[in-house]
Amino acid sequence: MRKIKYKKGRKLQPYNLEYTGIHKRTDSEIQLFVYDDANLSEYVDFNVADLKRSIDVKKTNWLNIHGLNDLDLLKSIGDYFEIDNFMLADILNTTRRTKIEEQQDILFFNIKSLLPAENSDNISVEQISFLIKDGVLISFQEKRSDFFTHIRERIRTHSGIVRTKKADYLLYILLDSVMENFYITIENEEDKIEELINLTKKSADPIILERIEKHRDNFNFLKRSIIPLRDSLYDIKSIKDDNVFNEIEAENFTFFSRLHQKSLELLEQIESDMGSLESASNFFFSAQTHKMNEIMKTLTIVSAIFIPLTFIVGVYGMNFKYMPELEYKHGYYTVVGVMVFIGLLMMYYFKRRRWF
Repeated sequence: MRKIKYKKGRKLQPYNLEYTGIHKRTDSEIQLFVYDDANLSEYVDFNVADLKRSIDVKKTNWLNIHGLNDLDLLKSIGDYFEIDNFMLADILNTTRRTKIEEQQDILFFNIKSLLPAENSDNISVEQISFLIKDGVLISFQEKRSDFFTHIRERIRTHSGIVRTKKADYLLYILLDSVMENFYITIENEEDKIEELINLTKKSADPIILERIEKHRDNFNFLKRSIIPLRDSLYDIKSIKDDNVFNEIEAENFTFFSRLHQKSLELLEQIESDMGSLESASNFFFSAQTHKMNEIMKTLTIVSAIFIPLTFIVGVYGMNFKYMPELEYKHGYYTVVGVMVFIGLLMMYYFKRRRWF
């Protein structure tokens, strides 16, 4: 899980673009869909030089970019669509929080996609950015992934209403697809929480507590990723009558309201799961305390049994010359018998009182 770190003296200026993510060896690839209700054109390994003759402003255009290492390519796209360098900098700077804004008839939206890392308790993070301008939706992904495979199939097979809608509806289903990753991540975390709860009932290994704290950090990171998304979706939901976001049609604001509702459900689920983690942590400490109490109880009982025996040994260990019992022929066996009897009697008494 990546954290934002401030490096003194390192300042990213908006006109000095730099990719700050971890996928620095990913080659950039472009895919273009141009479609309407009747026709579809799909371009694989698309070249930026062909934008002018391939884009059809009368149709919906989806330009999908994998890999953010080729800065010249991104600058070319920025020049063609007249994208401000501040927006390009936000696309390349993966430490920025989720936000939505509209500048110069360009609607910008970025979001964090979170998925569980394989064979690890970590969370894999990828920033995905979207731009809409003049019926063209541009999506920027840090690496090739299958987040949108089912959406491409829906476009190809004319499934649902996606082909009858504009770029704003496409943005909605793309955001919905990314938000599904939150559900996958939370479900994976819940499975691991259940595993940890079962482990706390069987073992007192400190590694369990470390894993509990790790998953608590994961949930906090999920909250920090979803809260700004919730706020951004609320902005769309709350100002739909003010015509602030010109690139979103009035009839499609309802879809973004659904996404806002999903974000609330996700946050509620995270709060519930964090409560389960807190319970697991409390149970672990309670189990540790109970185990320590059992040990102390056993030691206390043993000590209590030996207190009168120690007293007897102390009495007959005194170096007085005239002690009648010292001359008694069977004195040793008598004292040992009395000590055993006292010990057994005390054990019976403790057992009767259910002290162990």
